[in-house]
Amino acid sequence: MSFMGACVLYGLPFLRVAPNRLVSGESVSFIAVLQGPGWLLVALMATLLLAAFFKPGRALLWSVVIVSCVLVSGLIWLAGSYASFVAETESPLARTSLGGAFWAVLLLLGLIAADGVQRLRAGNAQRFAVVVAVVGPVGFMLSAGWCDDLSIMKEYANRSDIFMGVVVRHIQIVMVAAAFTLCIGLPLGWLACQKTRIAGALFPLLNIIQTIPSIALFGLLMAPLALLAAALPALARAGISGVGLAPAVIALTLYGLLPVVRGTVAGLEQVPSGVIDAATGMGMTRLQIFGRIELPLALPVVLGGVRTAIIQAVGLAAVTALIGAGGLGAIMFEGLFSSAQDLVLLGVVPIIALGVLADAVFKALISLASFTGSGSGMQS
Repeated sequence: MSFMGACVLYGLPFLRVAPNRLVSGESVSFIAVLQGPGWLLVALMATLLLAAFFKPGRALLWSVVIVSCVLVSGLIWLAGSYASFVAETESPLARTSLGGAFWAVLLLLGLIAADGVQRLRAGNAQRFAVVVAVVGPVGFMLSAGWCDDLSIMKEYANRSDIFMGVVVRHIQIVMVAAAFTLCIGLPLGWLACQKTRIAGALFPLLNIIQTIPSIALFGLLMAPLALLAAALPALARAGISGVGLAPAVIALTLYGLLPVVRGTVAGLEQVPSGVIDAATGMGMTRLQIFGRIELPLALPVVLGGVRTAIIQAVGLAAVTALIGAGGLGAIMFEGLFSSAQDLVLLGVVPIIALGVLADAVFKALISLASFTGSGSGMQS
């Protein structure tokens, strides 16, 4: 993987420099960007390459993880430093955009660090320390203004007054849809587990919904909701209409039902029948068995389905901007329609960050639920 990163870094443009926002600009290689302390990054990359030829002990794996974290911060610093150089020596309107090599190597470094942490079987505290080792320096550089001359940061500066509101709106869409998904999906999963007839009719329907393209589903919902709002003014006053939050939430709820229902059924089915029989023999009621035995043991698998639904909703919520729901998709589509790549990235990067954050939170919850569930099973 380190060798692949080296090939990408030297084969693709690291940055693109354009005289203004409206043109694509010229490619700038990684070698052309290197200056002063930047050469230390080459030494660190060589270290990663050499590490691949040694037996991966704990010390070496931790070294690889630390070097990867340092390289992430170093590459961002290098890009920001060169952007400042361009702004000082050329026109203030010049735009320095992050190239394909930058994003590809950043992804590879993340995979290398994640692989190292996985092999080390690091605990939650150690994983958190690795995240801080990446986010901390990057956050400092951004807050200190070291990257302000990058094109994506200029796009952010132009929209800084609305950006946080857009992020909050995106999270609102996801959370409201998640609430409805759980309220509907969990009971449906329980019913499907209890009665095979319900499962036989439910899963084909949910599979069909999952295959409908998101834009088509939004379109199918717009007309009925508009007619419903026109017929019932109270719904219109409540904010339900053919565009906006209502069709977005309904569509995301429908898309999230399949992973939640399937995860609920799988979680309940994997509860050992012997444990249930033992609890019944101890005189526990059906409700006690569900609350104290089945639910704790099934919870890790159920949370896995919820995790899939939430992460899916984070991405699909971007498309809801096309029907007036707002969110980060509004920035993304504005960039697409105006052919502004950095504006697209300004909308996409936070969506990816939210997805990664949601994934990390649910991994921690699943680990906690697995520990708690195993304790409940042993006590029974």
